[in-house]
Amino acid sequence: MPHPLVNQLYFARKEFQRCLTGISEEDAIQRIMPMNCLSWIIGHLAHQENSYWNFLGSGEILFPDLRSLVGYGKPASTPPLTEMQKIWKEVTHKANIFLETLSTPRLEEYFTYQGKSLDENIGSLLQRNIYHYWFHTGEAHAIRQQLGHADLPDFVGEMQGFYYKHD
Repeated sequence: MPHPLVNQLYFARKEFQRCLTGISEEDAIQRIMPMNCLSWIIGHLAHQENSYWNFLGSGEILFPDLRSLVGYGKPASTPPLTEMQKIWKEVTHKANIFLETLSTPRLEEYFTYQGKSLDENIGSLLQRNIYHYWFHTGEAHAIRQQLGHADLPDFVGEMQGFYYKHD
């Protein structure tokens, strides 16, 4: 069973994807200033997971050009929805392999990068990743509302399979 914080990340991912249900390719690349488009947000979250769990956690980075396309502080882009969803699925699938190994003691450890320990431990990075999903899920809802989409989720979804259990 995954660590409870990992389970929270899995739930946040599920809710993020639920928010995107039914989005068209055309709407996914619409920018409502000053926000980025929905497809960018998908790639952006994939980039964070790729950096944390695949690169720092497992020593492998998928899609090395992702940062230049959707990284924080990079120029705005409108990548295709299908491409970003495919990348997100591959990145998160690979990330799960590392995430499934996490235990409470391991969450208190630090990744090293270029010979230096990061400022935040693995558990803090995991929390940052979870909160990042919730931030962008809210933003995605706002974008969809501005695009005139109806029947959007209006509350946190079904929690079956994500019940809290202390490890």
